[in-house]
Amino acid sequence: MADSYKKFEIRKKNPNPKSSVLLVIDMQNYFSSMAKPIIPIIKTTINLCRKASIPIIFTRHSHKSPSDYGMLGEWWNNDVIIDGTIEAELITEIGRQNEDKIVEKNTYSAFQGTGLEEYLKEKGIEEVIITGVMTNLCCETSAREAFVRGFRVFFSTDATATSSEELHDATLKNMAYGFAYLIDCSTLEDGFAGK
Repeated sequence: MADSYKKFEIRKKNPNPKSSVLLVIDMQNYFSSMAKPIIPIIKTTINLCRKASIPIIFTRHSHKSPSDYGMLGEWWNNDVIIDGTIEAELITEIGRQNEDKIVEKNTYSAFQGTGLEEYLKEKGIEEVIITGVMTNLCCETSAREAFVRGFRVFFSTDATATSSEELHDATLKNMAYGFAYLIDCSTLEDGFAGK
């Protein structure tokens, strides 16, 4: 099942390090059970991007009060990440550095109300590489939004994770079919070596 997205993967391309950014989506303690298995791959991806001088942006999902829960409160029975708690903090093992930007968000999208689009355009960024959790929620929503806002999207098959393989695979099919070039850590490394 893990490769059932391959039949939809008819487009191939590698990110251009000169115009890319790496988005590390919601690698927070709240999601540690699903995030921990991909930490080594995320760290490798981050290191590859650092070597290629690609900026790294981390998103952090949290809520300050019930007034900003939106539909997430209803959907998840108010089981949301509260700002200021240990659960809201980034997993320290991923190695965020002081120069890495953090984008605070309170919905699935890294773009909705965060100023991310304006920031990327100001920096001349044309491509986004999506990694993190959850594949089918915040990663997929952010990838779709990036695409419709005019960014070329690269979606990691091995540096993203969610609660089930079935949901992960469904997103990879959607991405390959209509929104993103699929990449993994090894193709990223090969692509950067060829630049």
